[in-house]
Amino acid sequence: MKRILIVLIVIVAAVAGTMYFRRQAAADPMTYLFVPISKGHIESTVAATGNLSAVDSVQVGTQVSGRITALYADFNDHVQKGQLLARLDTTVLRLSVDRAEASTTQGLASLRQAKFALDQTQRLLETKAATQTDYESAAASFAVAQANLKSDSVQLKEAIQNLEYATIYAPISGIVIKRSVDVGQTVAASFSAPELFLIAGDLKELQMLAMVDESDIGKIKKGQDVSFTVEAFPNRTFHGQVQQVRLQSTVSDNVVMYPVLVEVENPDGSLLPGMTATANFLVAQAKDVFKVPTGALRFQPTQEMIAQFRKETGGSADSGAARGARGGANGGNGGNPGARGGFGAPGGGFGAAGARPTNEAALWYVKKDGSLAVMHVHTGLTDGQFTEVSGEGLQDGMQVIGAVTGGSAAGASVQNPFSGNSDRGRGGFRRGGF
Repeated sequence: MKRILIVLIVIVAAVAGTMYFRRQAAADPMTYLFVPISKGHIESTVAATGNLSAVDSVQVGTQVSGRITALYADFNDHVQKGQLLARLDTTVLRLSVDRAEASTTQGLASLRQAKFALDQTQRLLETKAATQTDYESAAASFAVAQANLKSDSVQLKEAIQNLEYATIYAPISGIVIKRSVDVGQTVAASFSAPELFLIAGDLKELQMLAMVDESDIGKIKKGQDVSFTVEAFPNRTFHGQVQQVRLQSTVSDNVVMYPVLVEVENPDGSLLPGMTATANFLVAQAKDVFKVPTGALRFQPTQEMIAQFRKETGGSADSGAARGARGGANGGNGGNPGARGGFGAPGGGFGAAGARPTNEAALWYVKKDGSLAVMHVHTGLTDGQFTEVSGEGLQDGMQVIGAVTGGSAAGASVQNPFSGNSDRGRGGFRRGGF
């Protein structure tokens, strides 16, 4: 019995507390949070990530196997085209040259002997001392000796060339960004040439291969400006230009991506090959236009505001002002500008990045005499945070209503299109009331 009594007391206290706070909230005066209309630039961008690399880079390898006996270049060394980089052990390669030279000498001797035998047989044939068959046999032996000598000569050239391959030279001028071998290490060139060095060309010009989502690739064009940052310099913005949109797509996590090649200037050498870049492709921009925080366009007036607006304007339910108020409150889609798309409701696509739709919206503000007013505007380009607006009566610095606190709106997050902490004056709000 005692436990039941305690539960009843708790329930009664909770109900009384709820009624008290509701009564207090209803008694609170309505308070507006204002955001300013400003003039400036708006840029619509497409975000992507990519990696930096040298425009020209060459893997330096070896076409012959052997042991590294000397290295003449190391990491970060600047080298010139034709500069000596490394040497391989040439003992076995020199033996191959000697063997090929001996074979060539032997082949030359065999050719001379075959030539002498052919001449002798020809003279004997003229005196009827040898048959035609003997002559044909001698001629065949001479032809074989010629072919053997040619084969030996080719083998000699090959052995000499392999000996030259044991000395590694730089194929281009640049900087050594990778060294894959050490002195004493044995490299085997069997089916592919092993990599010894990686040389990058002039690092004052780099390139970035950024992966762009298929939903945004249609906005990317050659010559577009690209700004990007790297983790090594988080407070610095670098720039480049789109050079090529490649057709070879890749699929990552069921998302189709297209590689976009971007040219990057690197005059001071701050950027290094391999860095990960976070890029923004500039797809559209609007300069010196009026802009307002995007959340203000999604503001929905309260019933108290609509009632006050009708009272102050003296408009009937069928007047243009009243219809505009209803459209702003209910997101209607009537035949008047005020109701179209709910005065900048998220529908209609006006917030799509890179688009310049002609959707209409409404901005609520307070006149100098304290009365409510609605301004109809056209929305344009948006960067997500701010949206371009145009229309009559717009002024730089003009304050419009972004959210409502107090009254029946207290605790109703639907009346605040911004973040949950905006009613504390954050995000450029200015608190006011009437």
